[in-house]
Amino acid sequence: MANLKEIRNRISSVSSTMQITSAMKMVSAAKLKKAQDAITAMRPYSNKLTELLQALSATLDAGSGGKFAEQREINKVLIVAITSNRGLCGAFNSNIIKQVNSIIDESYKGKQVSVLAIGKKANDAFSKKGIVLANESDVYDDLTFDNVATIAQMIMDQFVAGDFDKVELVYNSFKNAATQIVMTEQYLPIEPEMDEGNANLDYIFEPNKETIVETLIPKSLKTQLYKAVRDSFASEHGARMTAMHKATDNAKELRDQLKLTYNKARQAAITNEILEIVGGAEALNN
Repeated sequence: MANLKEIRNRISSVSSTMQITSAMKMVSAAKLKKAQDAITAMRPYSNKLTELLQALSATLDAGSGGKFAEQREINKVLIVAITSNRGLCGAFNSNIIKQVNSIIDESYKGKQVSVLAIGKKANDAFSKKGIVLANESDVYDDLTFDNVATIAQMIMDQFVAGDFDKVELVYNSFKNAATQIVMTEQYLPIEPEMDEGNANLDYIFEPNKETIVETLIPKSLKTQLYKAVRDSFASEHGARMTAMHKATDNAKELRDQLKLTYNKARQAAITNEILEIVGGAEALNN
């Protein structure tokens, strides 16, 4: 059994760790509320804009400006991997990394695949493979629509230029503080609306279809990427809060076990001392 001083040191160490994880949990909980409100408010707008985009794409022909809907033979693929800049959030980052690796191995084996990393964890993981096109981790320093729109514009320009034949987004979608769903979405080319109920709707384009294509589609694509980053940002704080909550509970359980061990060791030491005193007294009497 470990000596009393060693157990006391371990109790002190675990207590300090518990204070840190508890503080991190409270910080993430405060940040989660703001991030959750942002993504909750944004989703209806983003979903409706995407719906309009898909409906519009279904009416486009090759000569009507549908450059973002152009279907090509897939040889060069860009995967936008959205992770966090920091760890201590459970399997949040590893799930994205596993999903991207699975997509590369199963769907695009033999293809030229590049990764655009949004988050240091993605950059660290895929830099080792030499497939990182760009590292946009600093977007989290000032997470605004304009900063994300710059990244989206770069992706759109490269797709139009033929640098990539397909672009996919891989990120964690926020469901609640304890649940994050790994999402894989096709970003480019735009997939037309497959709902036959909407396919036959008679749309009136004002001022004209070409103008709408030039304004709505780029805006929708920028909004789609911004929603994905916002989703991931909220998921990160939810995952970290949950992970720190579990870590705090585990630390408390370990501390209680150590205290019980300490009390048993202390009681055993006192009992031994009493036995030694009694034994010494008996020896003197004899």
